[in-house]
Parts: sequence; C-alpha cells; structure tokens
Amino acid sequence: MPTIHVVTDSSSDLVGDDVDQLDIEVVPLSIRFGSEEFTDGVDLTVGEFYSRMARTEEIPQTACPSPGAFEEAFKRAKAGGADEVICLNISSDLSNTLQSAQTAADSLKDEIPVHVIDSRSVSSGLGTLVLEAARSARDGADGAAVLARIRSLVPKTHVVAALNTLENLKKGGRIGGAAAMLGSLLSIKPVVDITGGTVEEAGKPRTRKKAMQLLYDRMIKALPIESVAVMHGGAPDIGEFLDLISPHFPRESIRLGQLGAVIGAHGGAEIIGVSWIAST
Repeated sequence: MPTIHVVTDSSSDLVGDDVDQLDIEVVPLSIRFGSEEFTDGVDLTVGEFYSRMARTEEIPQTACPSPGAFEEAFKRAKAGGADEVICLNISSDLSNTLQSAQTAADSLKDEIPVHVIDSRSVSSGLGTLVLEAARSARDGADGAAVLARIRSLVPKTHVVAALNTLENLKKGGRIGGAAAMLGSLLSIKPVVDITGGTVEEAGKPRTRKKAMQLLYDRMIKALPIESVAVMHGGAPDIGEFLDLISPHFPRESIRLGQLGAVIGAHGGAEIIGVSWIAST
C-alpha cells in the first residue's frame, strides 16, 4: 500500500503529540523583529515571541519558507519511505508560503508526487485539515481518497477570532475586508472572520466580553459543527471564554492550543480564535 506523508507550515500551530504521533512535518516560517530574524518554533518559542512583542513597539513581520525548505522536507519524506506527499498550507491570500511549496513540488516532480493544497485557512483551521489528512493516511486511505476528503472539508472550515487591536493587521498589510473597522480602532474589540482565506469584518463589539459572546453566538448559529478548536495568544481571559462556551462545547470536547508567532505577528497579543468544520 502506498505510503503518504503529510507536510504543513508553522502557521498551522500544530505542536507536540499532534505532530509526533502522526508523523507530520512542519516547515517553519520566519519571524522578524527589525533586523533580527528568527525561525518560528526553532530559535524562537511562542513564549519568547509574545514576551519580545510586549517589550517593543515594533510590529513583527513574517516571511514564508523558501522553496528549498519545502524541497528538503519533501526529500526527507521520500527518504523515510513515502510514495506521495500531501502539503497543506496557509491561505494563498495571506502568504506566499503555498507558492514556495508549489515551486518545490514542481522541482521534484520526477522524484515523488507532491500534492500542494491551499487550505484557504490558517491556525487551527489549517491544523484541523492537516490532522484529518494525516489520520486518513494513517488509517489506510490512498492519496486520491485523502485529497478528496480534504478538498471536501476546505469550504466547510471556519475560523473566527476576537482581537485586541487591528494595528498589527493594518501595519502588516493583511487587513483585507476588515479595513472598514479602522475608523473606530480605539473604541472596539474587533472580531474578524478568516473563513475563505481572507480577513473580513465579523463584528465591532465595544468590550472584550461582548467580543467573546459574539464568538460563541457564531458557533451556536453554525450548529451542527465538529472538530471545534479554541486557540489563544496568551489571553488572560481564556478561562472565562471556555466557561462561556462550555454548555455546548465542554473543554474535553475541543482542541485547545496556543496561537503561534505567525498569527500573533499579524493579529497581536491576547487573541482568542475558534475554528470548526460544518457538519452539513
């Protein structure tokens, strides 16, 4: 039976057991603070990133992996016995990462088939798709079946987030359809919808509590949903949010994680994000 290896990038915010147990390879983006450049998750931990961001007024920047970084990952997959590679990446409207992966795939087309997929998502939305692909491959699905499943899930994957500020998105040039909220930057706790792979306005609540309630309302309105994940960027009130959603989404039923440096660089600190896959 053909062996399928799954590759993604570090914007998926997958770490630890999720990566190790399913043999997923994560190709890191780069994080820049002025003239200093770090490799996401390699020489800059999540904790170090948020600590550094809190100490400077400089907005951190991100850079996509080089085609060579993906090429090395695909070669390692082949050396490890893979017959095919499926590479899922951050939305192509948010980063050039997918372009780098595709360039690498094209360069190896005579060595190993590499299928590069635009997730149209980010963070836990992307991470959920990656986990689904890896589990399907582990359970014996062939490449065509894994690709078909993931492509069916991409349009059903939703990501909504409550930010403390739009400054990072504004200065980083990723604000997209949420630009209409800029006029009231100082008086709102913006909520954005990244479903479909671009940043769009989802609400302009004036308090953090109302922003969290809006997230919960969006989840309830979307029912029935599955593969629910909650991610946060050092949010001190994450426990309050988990308590709020617990009547429908108890803690043991969701995947809880920390937003990494890629998302933190563009969204700022203390984000609370939720993702899910629509059941219908």
